[in-house]
Amino acid sequence: MKILVLGAGKMGTFLTDVLCINHEVALFDTDPKRLRFVFNTLRMTEYEEIWAFEPELVINCVTLKYTIDAFEKVLPYLPKNCIISDIASVKTGIQAYYEGTGMRYVSTHPMFGPTFATLDNLSTQSAIIISESDHMGKAFFKDLYGSLKLRIFEYSFDEHDETIAYSLSIPFASTLVFASVMVPQEAPGTTFKRHMDIAKGLLSEDDYLLTEILFNPYTHNQVEKIRAELKTLLEIIDDKDTERMQDFLKMVRKNIE
Repeated sequence: MKILVLGAGKMGTFLTDVLCINHEVALFDTDPKRLRFVFNTLRMTEYEEIWAFEPELVINCVTLKYTIDAFEKVLPYLPKNCIISDIASVKTGIQAYYEGTGMRYVSTHPMFGPTFATLDNLSTQSAIIISESDHMGKAFFKDLYGSLKLRIFEYSFDEHDETIAYSLSIPFASTLVFASVMVPQEAPGTTFKRHMDIAKGLLSEDDYLLTEILFNPYTHNQVEKIRAELKTLLEIIDDKDTERMQDFLKMVRKNIE
């Protein structure tokens, strides 16, 4: 299959490396410096090159902020039968855009970032495929993600964003609160170090990506739950109420069984 990958960032170059073994792959980026370290792949910086390539599938890997803008710029150069796809972590507005193009589409979300994941062993990682997607597009990504040993889930657009609010927004918000009260000092303890490593990894991600995940329409209610539990915990601490603390810990342990 002739596949065009948009954006030579972390995920774009990773998917290019994976796909170029069995497919004819082109990687497009307006910055030629970002194309220096790809192999067995056509490198493109001009839109006219896309027209000549005639891709059968486009995988949009640009920063979330520019996902739709990137589609807008390449659509005039794509064959009518081309399937367009995204890997965005927040799907708000994407379904309406796809339906407005009249083209076949497939939307997925590989739920691992090159910052955190061990890319040569992804068996503990997951991917979501959107149920409204084109049948052939879904089949392609099921094969791709299956070959990477990812756990595959299928959700609707709305179910995806609701799930992401739970699985990403809660840990992101908790980590940001942890990091926001840090001061420059040495602190012993394995738990502290692990939290700090997670915080550093999270804050190495793109600001707009973090912002969009936290601005997910479903995030507010999840963060509100965190605030409510923090309020309860603070009351227990202030009252030095051992019995309530034991009940609280029992409840927390049950939640993570």
